[in-house]
Amino acid sequence: MYRPDLFIRRLTTAPHRIRHLAGVLLALTLLVTASAQARTLHFTADAESSQPLTIYGVVDPPQVYPLLADFHQRNPDIAIAYHNLETLALHARVLQERDAPRADVIMSPAMPWQYQLANEGLSAPVDSPTAAAWPSWARWRQELFGFTFEPIVMVYRRDLATRMPPPESHAELLSLLRQRSAELSHRVVTYDPRFSGAGYTYAIEDARISARYWDLVEALGHAHSELETTTAAMLEGLSEGRYWIGYNLIGSYVQDYVAEHPELAMVVPKDYALVLQRLVMMSRNAPHPVAAQRFIDYLLSAPAQRLLATRTTLGAVHPSIDGLGTAADLRKRLGEAIRPVQIGPGLLATLDTLKRQTLLEQWQQAFKNHSTYADGPLADPSPLPRPSQE
Repeated sequence: MYRPDLFIRRLTTAPHRIRHLAGVLLALTLLVTASAQARTLHFTADAESSQPLTIYGVVDPPQVYPLLADFHQRNPDIAIAYHNLETLALHARVLQERDAPRADVIMSPAMPWQYQLANEGLSAPVDSPTAAAWPSWARWRQELFGFTFEPIVMVYRRDLATRMPPPESHAELLSLLRQRSAELSHRVVTYDPRFSGAGYTYAIEDARISARYWDLVEALGHAHSELETTTAAMLEGLSEGRYWIGYNLIGSYVQDYVAEHPELAMVVPKDYALVLQRLVMMSRNAPHPVAAQRFIDYLLSAPAQRLLATRTTLGAVHPSIDGLGTAADLRKRLGEAIRPVQIGPGLLATLDTLKRQTLLEQWQQAFKNHSTYADGPLADPSPLPRPSQE
């Protein structure tokens, strides 16, 4: 849960460039709604003739704050209301308000669900040179834009090296699971694709990219690997020592966690790395389309992308931004091994019930050695998992 008091305290005790944000925080009179979840951020307009901007997003307040603060500083005439929602709640609210939208801008990491909204005509084109120049692999038409670059990673405990070489690729993980299966029994953790929307999305993409994915699932099952539904649960187990290796965790969350837990190390797989993007769109019939377009143009601009690279763990897409935390840097280091999830009709396969059932049946068959199911048949596929950012 986001606590503004802790966030402000961290800013004021951080290095200079972060302390600057604390000053901006006060100067811009950021108001955090006094709810138990602190789900809304408000920036009041300085000008008398102001225009509002309402954003529905699935980006944690500490991550989105630098962007909102900088945008507001550049556009003091715009009053911002940012509503931080869970992915399922955001999706449901947008559908509920489809005939009279309240949100001007919608941004979410649940790529299939976000694409579905745009595909159903709930997005509006952004007609600007900035949007037109955005990389074709990071947008759909002029309506849906990927503005972050977040690899899916592996995590291991540093003391693993005293027992065996830590894996740095999918191939090395497969080899390790086969050679040291008994030693790794119950010590490897990954997503349960039956109950996690994120885990299911990664399973689809892994199966599409790698011919050896099913060998890896079988090896995970043979080693009695544990299954979780969130990156947070996996990281907690790794930190506590219950798990030694984590497979397919969300890099942006891992990066923050590992920085505070030196016993853990993060690895971007060198043979191939899935990359997710948070997708932003302007609502069809947005109440304030001018402000919405200005904000999306800002998100795609070099200054905003530089902030994403330097003050968040979300990663920057802009081709002119280089250095740690950018798509350019990751491509430079891994080349063709970088595999962004494509923004297009293929995302709808995630939401197809029949295709999902077929993939999960195959996954369960490959994973059948898992101890959870040793004494009985595999569970039937669960209902369609909720979209999740975990």
